[in-house]
Amino acid sequence: MRHGKKFNHLSRKSAHRKAMLSNMACSLIEHKRISTTVAKAKALKKFVEPLVNRSKDDSTHSRRLCFRYLASKDAVTELFREVGPKVVNRAGGYTRIIRTGNRLGDNAEMCLIELVDFNDLYGNEAKKKKTRRSRRGGGSKVEAATPVVEDALLVEEASAVEEVAPEVAVEEAPAVEEAAPEAVVEEAPAVDEATPVAAVEEAPAVEEVVPEAVVEEAPAVEEAAPKAAVEEAPAVDEATPEAAVEEAPAVEEAAPEAADQESLAAEEADDKEEKKED
Repeated sequence: MRHGKKFNHLSRKSAHRKAMLSNMACSLIEHKRISTTVAKAKALKKFVEPLVNRSKDDSTHSRRLCFRYLASKDAVTELFREVGPKVVNRAGGYTRIIRTGNRLGDNAEMCLIELVDFNDLYGNEAKKKKTRRSRRGGGSKVEAATPVVEDALLVEEASAVEEVAPEVAVEEAPAVEEAAPEAVVEEAPAVDEATPVAAVEEAPAVEEVVPEAVVEEAPAVEEAAPKAAVEEAPAVDEATPEAAVEEAPAVEEAAPEAADQESLAAEEADDKEEKKED
């Protein structure tokens, strides 16, 4: 009775079955791929994968255990020299079954059984990055996002440069403006104070010495004073309007005083001439 015997007997006695699986395992290790029926391939998968797993540890003990099942020195050497280093990073699933259809004659289901790491065409292609294409133009949005980021960086750099430049300009400008008004204000009063005093001091002396000379010199003084005022006024106006406003009244006050002195000098001269005639 075969109670609890779940493995496939393959219609063979145990000795025949073990010899057949041992020969098939040696052929698989040597050629890396063999063609057989699906039933035999499934039985071989359970037989050979524990041996491939043991080939990762290249020791005398492991070699003797594998030789016990394979009974071939060449197969054991190939297993530990070629297959073991190739599958060292794989945790299991060392073989693959590929169904090839039914066999002519008995219509048996056929397949290929191979070592996974030795197939350079099937299952080991470089995985291509899958890109999802949509009709709504999702890809264009992704492409357009990068220029926006670059523009944002450029705008941030430009704003930073602009912020630095105005601060420097603002710091320099007040210093120049503060220095200029002080110089103009200091120069303007000196001119205003000097001209009236000189005019007032010179006028009486001229009147006492020669009245006629005073009459002739007075217009010259008037002509010189306005010219000087006109020449000085633009410079003061360009520098500071406030200083010009302060100088203007001073010039106007000096002009009437000179006119009054001239009229008095003319009247005195007329009185003297009348007295001489009498």
